[in-house]
Order: sequence, then structure tokens, then C-alpha cells
Amino acid sequence: MITHILDHRLVRWLLPARLRAARVVIPVIRLSGVIAAESASPLSRNNLSLSVIAEALEKAFSDKKAPAIALIINSPGGSPVQSHMIYKRIRALAVEHGKAVIGFVEDAAASGGYMIACAADDIYADPSSVVGSIGVISAGFGFSEAISRLGIERRVVTAGSRKGMLDPFSAVNADDVERLKRLQARVHDVFVSLVRARRGAKLMESETDLFTGEFWSGAQALELGLIDGLGDIRAVLRERFGDKAKIALISSERGFFSRRSPAIAANISTRLAEAMLDRVIARLDERSLWARFGL
Repeated sequence: MITHILDHRLVRWLLPARLRAARVVIPVIRLSGVIAAESASPLSRNNLSLSVIAEALEKAFSDKKAPAIALIINSPGGSPVQSHMIYKRIRALAVEHGKAVIGFVEDAAASGGYMIACAADDIYADPSSVVGSIGVISAGFGFSEAISRLGIERRVVTAGSRKGMLDPFSAVNADDVERLKRLQARVHDVFVSLVRARRGAKLMESETDLFTGEFWSGAQALELGLIDGLGDIRAVLRERFGDKAKIALISSERGFFSRRSPAIAANISTRLAEAMLDRVIARLDERSLWARFGL
């Protein structure tokens, strides 16, 4: 930890005199919420996806005067695909513009949230933040007994022997579960490889401990090498770039009508009515994700 602070002071000393003397403005992008693809529903605006934040990322990295970009991360995870897409876009922009990326974890950077955090060159968290959960999970509900009690007959016709795999209205099939586990293992391998590539020698524990899906407090994550320090965004940025360092929050414009066509806006009442049930289900899923980490 002391060495890390000294490194920051050295970086600050090596900054051009004009940067040390003048006010430095660091663009900040907030990445929060359950990670899921944006849908046509206006109620999906709370999701964290690449399409939601792409414009903000481009704007932040295009600031030629900024010596670094800061990410505020607060996510329990979600879609592995969206998580990976966001991670790759951040890394591509960092390389393209030659910018350092600094990540700051609020309540949680878990599962896909931690994958996104790994896009940062240095990761900071609060001692009580939830960090880790490097694993893959699939969850759902089974209704086979419920529909039989209601006298409902389930009729399914498929072309393809596995098309009805994991049907929630059918009994659990052991072969289906085994196929799902094999798929999960491949997704997990992508996650593990990414963490190894980004954290490398910083990792302090064996893979059997770090990649089980377990999660830790920020203080524990520092000991394990999953993050680089404990601290809040203002204190860390001022330590790195001087007392005059300021942050500029770049909005991702998740407003109710943002990026919506006029036709959708005109029929918003209908859209809302159609979306209510989906929103209730999505909210339950979102709540269950946060609840896994006691949040």
C-alpha cells in the first residue's frame, strides 16, 4: 500500500509542470445497475448495457486534455455478454486515446460488475464494498407441478431434440442440466482468462480460491490482489493529480425518452402498459441479484 502511494506521488511529480500547476479535470463515467441489454421498453432504462453508455464513453475518452478516465462501478453483475462488450470497449478506447483508466467501486463490483472493473488499470474500493464473484450462475423457476394442479396440459411441439431444453413447465432433465453446466464452464473460462490477463501477478491466492464465485469485502479484495487500493474517488484523484483535480461526470442519458423514436414516444402509454409485467419480473430478478450480496 505504501509503495502504491509513493508510485502515485512519483507519477504526479513526473506530470508536466502545466498539469501540476493548472486545474486537472478528470472525466467520470458512472456504471451502475444490473447488466442487461437495452430493450424497446422505456422501463429498461435502469439497465447497464453498452448501448446505454457507448456515447458517454466516446465523449470521455475524446477529451484530449484529460490525463485519465475514472469509472464509478456499482453493479451486482448480469449479462456476461454485455459485461464483456463494455469491458472491451473501454480497453479499446483506452489504447486508442492513450488514457489511463481508474476504477472506483461503490457498493459492489460483483460478477459482471467485476469484469467491467478489470477494464481499469487500477481499481479502488471502500473497505466494505463487495468485490469478486468470479463465476457464472443461471437461475429460474419450475412450474410443472403448479400447472398440473390447475388442470392445465402443457403441449410442446419442436423441430430439434433439444429445442425444449430447460422448459420451466417441464420436470428437470438431468441431461439438460449437464449441458447447461458445460456451457457455463466455457463462459467461466472467458471470465477467468480476462481476470488473469488484467490482474496477473497482482493476484495473491490460488485459482481454486479466487475463481469459485466467492465474493469479499473491499479490504479482503485488496489482500487478495483483486483491487489496488482503498479510497474514494476525490481523495485518490487529488493524490494522483494534485489538489486542484476536479471531476466531470459524463452523463449516459438514461432519460425516459432518450434515444427513443418519435413513434415510441407518441405511444408511451401503451408501451408502459405492455411493459408492466415484464418490469415486475425484471425488478424481482434485479432485487435477487443485489440480495445475494446483502445489498
